[in-house]
Amino acid sequence: MWLPLLGLIFGVSLGLLSDIQIPQVYSNYLSIAVLAALDTLFGGIRAHLQHIYDDKVFISGFFFNIVLAACLAFLGVHLGVDLYLAAVFAFGVRLFQNIAVIRRILLAKWSDRGKLTQAKVQD
Repeated sequence: MWLPLLGLIFGVSLGLLSDIQIPQVYSNYLSIAVLAALDTLFGGIRAHLQHIYDDKVFISGFFFNIVLAACLAFLGVHLGVDLYLAAVFAFGVRLFQNIAVIRRILLAKWSDRGKLTQAKVQD
C-alpha cells in the first residue's frame, strides 16, 4: 500500500527540485494527465483498503485514464472547445469520491482499534 504513496512523494519532490519548464502549449495536457494519475493512485489505495486491489486493473486504468484524458484535451483543442474541462470535472469528482471512501475506511479501522483497546483495558 505504501509503494504508490512513496512513488507519489518521490515524483513530486523530483519535480519540485528540477528546473524543467513545460511549454504553455502543453499545460492543459499535463494538468489533465496529472489529475488522471492522481485519480488512479487514490483509486488503487481505495481498492487496497477494500481488499479488491488487482495489479492489472491498476496499471491498465492508469495508462487508459491518462490516454483518454489526453485525447479529450487534444480533441478539444482541435474543435476549439475547452473539452479538457469535462475530463477535469470527471476526474476531480472521482478523486474526491475516492478520498472520501478512503477516509471512511480509515476512520472505521481506527474506531475499531479504539474499541478493541478499551475492551482489553476493561478486561
